Amino acid sequence: MATLSKLYSMREAAEHNTRDDCWVVIHGKVYDVTSYLDEHPGGDDVLLSAAGRDSTEDFEDAGHSKSARELMQDYYIGELDPDTVIPELEIFRKEKSSALTTMLMNKTVQYLAVPAVILGVSVVAGILFSRSK
Repeated sequence: MATLSKLYSMREAAEHNTRDDCWVVIHGKVYDVTSYLDEHPGGDDVLLSAAGRDSTEDFEDAGHSKSARELMQDYYIGELDPDTVIPELEIFRKEKSSALTTMLMNKTVQYLAVPAVILGVSVVAGILFSRSK
C-alpha cells in the first residue's frame, strides 16, 4: 500500500534556511537536515548554502555515494508540491526569455538583414548599370 507524503511548497521550504532549521530539496523531495549539519562530511557550510532551495544540481555535482543516498531517507520529511509556483523562478524565466529574444533579434539583424540590404543594393546597382549601356 502506498504511503502518503506531506506536501510542502517551495516557499515553505525556503523559510527553513538557518543553522537551527535547515531543509533542502533534492529531486522534488524535502529533507530536514538540521540534525545532520555537524555530521556532514563536507561541513555544515555545504548544507547551509543549499538550505531552503532546490539543491538537486549541487547534490548531483558532488557525486554522492550509494550509502549517502540511502542515509538521506533518515531526513526525509515530504515531497515538494508540484502545483506550487515559485514567483522568483517565474520572474527569472521571463527575464531570461526576454534577454534571449533580444539577443536573437540582434543576431537576426546582424546576420540576415544587413546582408539582405547589401544584396538588394547590389541587385539594383547591377540593373541600373546594365540599363545604362
